[in-house]
Amino acid sequence: MEKLELLAPAKDYNCAISAINSGADAIYVGAFDFGARKNASNSLETIEKIINYAHIFNVKVYVTLNTILNDDELNECKNLIKKLYEIKTDAIIIQDFGILTLALENEIPPITLHASTQCNNKTLEKIKFLEETGFKRAILARELPLNKIEEIRKNTNIELEHFIHGALCVCYSGQCYMSEYIGKRSANKGNCAQACRKKYSLLTKNGKYITKNKYLLSLKDNNLSNHIDKLIKAGVTSFKIEGRLKDENYIKNVVLYYNNLLEKYPRTSHGKIIKDFTPNLAKSFNRGFCDDYLFNKKDNIYNFITPKSIGEFIGTISGVFENGITVKTDKEISPQDGLFIITDNDSNGFLVNKTEKIKNGIKIFPNKKLDKSFLKPETKIYRNLDVKFNKLLENSKTVRKIEVDFTIYESKIEVKDINNNKIKLEFNFKEFANNQEKMKENFIKSLTKTSESPYLTRKIEFNTEKLPFLPISEINELRREILNQLSEKILKNYKTKKQKPLNISQFPQEQGDYKLNVHNRKAEEFYELSGCKIIEKSFESQDNRKNKELMITKHCLKRAFLGCNNNEELYLEDEKNVKYPLVFDCKNCEMKILAP
Repeated sequence: MEKLELLAPAKDYNCAISAINSGADAIYVGAFDFGARKNASNSLETIEKIINYAHIFNVKVYVTLNTILNDDELNECKNLIKKLYEIKTDAIIIQDFGILTLALENEIPPITLHASTQCNNKTLEKIKFLEETGFKRAILARELPLNKIEEIRKNTNIELEHFIHGALCVCYSGQCYMSEYIGKRSANKGNCAQACRKKYSLLTKNGKYITKNKYLLSLKDNNLSNHIDKLIKAGVTSFKIEGRLKDENYIKNVVLYYNNLLEKYPRTSHGKIIKDFTPNLAKSFNRGFCDDYLFNKKDNIYNFITPKSIGEFIGTISGVFENGITVKTDKEISPQDGLFIITDNDSNGFLVNKTEKIKNGIKIFPNKKLDKSFLKPETKIYRNLDVKFNKLLENSKTVRKIEVDFTIYESKIEVKDINNNKIKLEFNFKEFANNQEKMKENFIKSLTKTSESPYLTRKIEFNTEKLPFLPISEINELRREILNQLSEKILKNYKTKKQKPLNISQFPQEQGDYKLNVHNRKAEEFYELSGCKIIEKSFESQDNRKNKELMITKHCLKRAFLGCNNNEELYLEDEKNVKYPLVFDCKNCEMKILAP
């Protein structure tokens, strides 16, 4: 069986270290530019620090360079790629095929290339093209059902990466132009304004409103934790958690949860995860969970009431009193917890001031006066802020360690890790210890104090008839020095895999419009070398945007409100009363939102 990879996001250095310590086999981070999350950027110095920690555990580090680039930016990106290669970045995740032309022209070093999900990787033909071109990995579209993943695996050998947890874009990645159209904030340039999380109304051509002021494009969050075995069988080897904007607590909780699920399988990284809490996905930010795309369903994927975090279900309202509510629950609720009520038409949240236990539940005193219309018996109530759990995460000492064995000789010390990396260090001494048992205890005590290092002492052997006398301070210094040398050796011996030379293969279509996101001359060159004539540059380059497709989505409003057989002409209306025509491709079960 192939070794599997749990791939975690990292907004910054602290998130990266937390992800590694919680069990990630690889992490993906943004550099200071050209990543699809502008608010998750890192300096080269920070990325190098992350790499030097990660590679001790054979954890890989991928850098996202997955925006589209103009000609000047492409040249800047070229220089960045050279520096990323020098600091042993394991791969770059790209969308812009101008980078492929740079590779063909030997303008960039042989750094491994992964095809971002922004490349719109949703068909077997596209994945075959990526493989034939030379990409090492394709990051699959979130919308792909299991049977399509199986089909791709049977017909290709390229590595397959798939999202298993986190936010769902309503539009196919790389095909969303709504943010750029509305506010000149291009998702393909890393500056998405999340137009999908705004309120909209749905109406007919003659002005009849089907529904008003709902979050019609806001999807629930992805959660495939119950289907890991199915994805492995389908051929996925890299399991990706979304969330380069998420905080440390989110990373600790979600990564450890999926690490626990994957523990029974062979993994690509090394090290023992020493845990001190039980993860719970429902306690981290979520808009409610779904797994619809994986099974080609769409009935549970949306939440039209709120785009906010719902959290974990805790119980139902059992009664109302003047200053609060009673809740039927077996959960412990703490002051300052955040609770959330959601009904068929609206939602409301509040903090807890205090609680009192009662028979079959708890009495809750909110921090504000609640709208009584929300407080009907049997209404579900959720907790989206668990103060005690968050504190547990903040104080967590969950850590990753490489197990090592020490051997003490008469005048040297040796350390060896589980991968047979070995360091010997000689030392001077003036005399043998008078109390051999005490000296042995001192060595054992000192050599097990590895908490400040990436190592965990598994075994200590004494290969000498007489132990030398060394003060505790000198043994401590020996331990620090030999473990530092071990880290240096591991990092020196770490080899990144080189990108194989690229090929020119036939692109699956003979001509391409703005949806191929060609934003520079070299990207156009690559497509034309691959037999695809570019008839239209990127959406961001367009002056006339009327009737352009702003979104293509598997989420269908006609299906949700009227049923598939309805033939009315429908429009989406935003909060500024701008009406966007909707087009329904029922054969492919897709909805398109057009620019008015």
